Amino acid sequence: MTTAARSTVRVAAKQRLADGVVALTLVDPDGARLPDWTPGSHVDLVLPTGDTRQYSLCGDRWDAHTYRVAVLREPAGRGGSAWVHDELAVGDLVGLGGPRNQFRLAPAPRYLFLAGGIGITPLLPMVDAARRLGADWRLVYGGRTRASMAFLDELDDDRVTVWPQDERGLLPLGDLLTGLDDGTRVYCCGPAPLLDAVEAACPPGLLRTERFVAREQGAPVRDEPFTVVLDRTGAEVVVTPDVSVLEAVRAAGADVLSSCRQGTCGTCETTVLAGDPDHRDSVLDEAERAAGDCLLVCVSRSRGDRLVLDL
Repeated sequence: MTTAARSTVRVAAKQRLADGVVALTLVDPDGARLPDWTPGSHVDLVLPTGDTRQYSLCGDRWDAHTYRVAVLREPAGRGGSAWVHDELAVGDLVGLGGPRNQFRLAPAPRYLFLAGGIGITPLLPMVDAARRLGADWRLVYGGRTRASMAFLDELDDDRVTVWPQDERGLLPLGDLLTGLDDGTRVYCCGPAPLLDAVEAACPPGLLRTERFVAREQGAPVRDEPFTVVLDRTGAEVVVTPDVSVLEAVRAAGADVLSSCRQGTCGTCETTVLAGDPDHRDSVLDEAERAAGDCLLVCVSRSRGDRLVLDL
């Protein structure tokens, strides 16, 4: 696995988009080109407070000098979003990690995009890509109220359905997901109840989701210590039930970039050379889990006595 280097960007603009949502425009302090990205990518913002938060890139991916992210104020969050809303100002510098993409847009003749609230952000570049490619697409965008829904002015298209809950009720997922053919790919991002409902209703094999909050996990497969081998150095470290793989390999000297520590961002994805991972993340799909060639070391563990990692 190749980890993305951290750099610094400057806040070039800050704009209120909707109730509780602000957009940040980010540029290199020296005017340099920013790394290229693809639809579905996100970045880490390392705030002056020391907090690190992940945000989807939602601007023009063909603009090589500007990134745009949107930040929802989370009243029940850990304080990062409130600091961005209340304290972060134009001209401030923030750390940047990424971009990375765990929510890639796969080629398909037809797309159904389902957004809930701030979940619209990773879908905006996907809609743009589908439009440019000439694919058949539809976006259904739900939110609590119309006033809380960002980017409505950018979605003036007859293939977009805006669905404020206070006006129209819950999204009609049964109608939207019934009768889809194998050529349709469904991309959904939003709050956990929406994602759970879509996963339950969508035909198998068609859906990709991105979660902002980790899904509920059962107990680990193994409740005994296991050994992790760092292949590049030959070091071996015992991972006890009260320690994450990430903590254990860092203590052994491995330099692993991490961010969310909840299995939602994909930053710490690491290649598995041998062993059977116990996947406990909210990022990898079923095929990626079945392949067994990577794991997110912040939350995932081992099914067996030994894991060999490319570290």
